[in-house]
Amino acid sequence: MTGVTSGPDSPQRFSQADLGNALAQCAGYAAAGPWGSPATLFALVPTAVLAQQAPELIDPNDDSALSPVVQEAGDADLETLLTTVSWPDAVVGCAVVTEITVLPPDAESTLDEAFEPLLSDPEAADAAARDAAHTHPDRRQARLIAGVLRSGQRVALLSLRARDGEDASVESDLRTHPTLAPNVLDALASTF
Repeated sequence: MTGVTSGPDSPQRFSQADLGNALAQCAGYAAAGPWGSPATLFALVPTAVLAQQAPELIDPNDDSALSPVVQEAGDADLETLLTTVSWPDAVVGCAVVTEITVLPPDAESTLDEAFEPLLSDPEAADAAARDAAHTHPDRRQARLIAGVLRSGQRVALLSLRARDGEDASVESDLRTHPTLAPNVLDALASTF
């Protein structure tokens, strides 16, 4: 993200709730697109800074503390993008929305059976575990919405894809758990 700088009067302290609200905006952005979309990276910028420097980017009635700004990723995969991105000072956080496969807790033995014989080859073990997850009969597609702030706050949310016959509103329910997506949160934090 270029062209946005932080002013001396722009506060740099944001709460966990501010981060959660920004992630809900990211989830809404992703929900407007089709399932099967690539991961989307967002810069989290104080709304007050955007109002001063790029007012055309925000709604004048927007009272949120943070505004997500979509980042162009080109053809880069998420891992490559997160190892090469750098942020200007005005960016106080970042977030990503990516699709994942979610399995019920009792599916662990299925995954173990798939990758344990291949542990000497990490790439083969990873591919086998991924294949077992994608073919498991109780799998669910979901969007993972994860974000971090420079100041250390972290939040990860999950939105399940509605199954056939299920009310589509299930996709707007955002769930969280303290142990959700620690590796993704670590990768996001490492961009600062």
